[in-house]
Amino acid sequence: MIQVGIILQAQGAGQSTTFLFLMGAMILVFWLFMIRPQAKKAKQAKQFQEGMQKGDKIVTIAGIHGTVNRINEDGTLMMETSPGSYMKIEKSAISIEWTQNLNKASAEKK
Repeated sequence: MIQVGIILQAQGAGQSTTFLFLMGAMILVFWLFMIRPQAKKAKQAKQFQEGMQKGDKIVTIAGIHGTVNRINEDGTLMMETSPGSYMKIEKSAISIEWTQNLNKASAEKK
């Protein structure tokens, strides 16, 4: 009976090691495919928003197209939607994907 108990304890230790290895692998996969790309995308969006200049054509998250007229110190900007019409919006409300697609399409037309 003592030998059977030792064998069962050895199997239990092996199972816990396998379980810990699988949990670590799951966390690694989750980090590689979920957290890391999202952090990279957020970093790119922040760089894009900080690099905006007067005259850049932009698209907001709501789909409003316009041109940057003035960049304010408080994290907002004035966007000209049509000649003489201005909107004050947050920099974070600018869609990097839509703006890049808009600029890519206008560059292809030229």
